[in-house]
Amino acid sequence: MFDHISIGVKDLERARRFYDAALAPLGYERLSNSDGMIGYGSEQVGLWVMQVAHPVVADMRSGLHFCFVAPNEAAVDAFFAAAIESGGTDNGEPGIRPDYGRFYYAAFVIDPDGYRLEAYFHKGEI
Repeated sequence: MFDHISIGVKDLERARRFYDAALAPLGYERLSNSDGMIGYGSEQVGLWVMQVAHPVVADMRSGLHFCFVAPNEAAVDAFFAAAIESGGTDNGEPGIRPDYGRFYYAAFVIDPDGYRLEAYFHKGEI
């Protein structure tokens, strides 16, 4: 449905460090660099991060979050660890989310600008 999503941040260098680390375990890398914008994806940019004067105000009650597909359970775990180590905040440790489904394995973090992020892997029936 979407070609890409763009988010605004206060500090692009801080965001670069965070997203480089957090997205690498999921197989996504920084594919584009410019003075005020960076882009992440696997083959083409799907997430643009840009430094802006007025980023969206973080609001935990807004319902806004971004979910990244993970290739396996270990990638979800690594995403969570890298995100926390790189300045993110724990918003739900890796594990099965029974409210979402018996095989829904996910982890949740909040990036340094307040965006809620999720990494998800569908484990499949055992």
